[in-house]
Amino acid sequence: MQVEKRVTALVEEKISDRPELFLVEVKMLPNNKLIIHVDGDEGISIQDCAAISRHVGFYLEEENTIEKAYNLEVSSPGVGEPLKLQRQYVKNVGRELSVKLNGGEIKEGKLLSVEDQGITIEAKMKEKGKKAQLVETSIDFGNITETKVLISFK
Repeated sequence: MQVEKRVTALVEEKISDRPELFLVEVKMLPNNKLIIHVDGDEGISIQDCAAISRHVGFYLEEENTIEKAYNLEVSSPGVGEPLKLQRQYVKNVGRELSVKLNGGEIKEGKLLSVEDQGITIEAKMKEKGKKAQLVETSIDFGNITETKVLISFK
């Protein structure tokens, strides 16, 4: 979609001098809500989100890119949002993940490392009649359909 391409370019332009920030996604929803998810290696501040919103909003208005009324929302991806970029995995090393594989199987465990091809998690494996063991499992990105960070309230 043209709008999403233009918005992507505007966000990339705005954060080009901030290597710690990165664009996760741009979505234009059918209800004319434009959602921009931006993150940072150490998180992203409300001030950064506001600056990106002002920059994108200004140029969209100037260029009359969207002809109907729309809502613009700039934020970091929510806690329940699946990880989309390798950089998001790196940011979450040490946290518990739920990884859904192509075949529908779900593996849960602590993210130990991120490589170019995939991730390594430490998962509990239970065999009947035996004590659960921690087992390192490597998973290729190509085998992952969705990964979410598990939130614990301990």
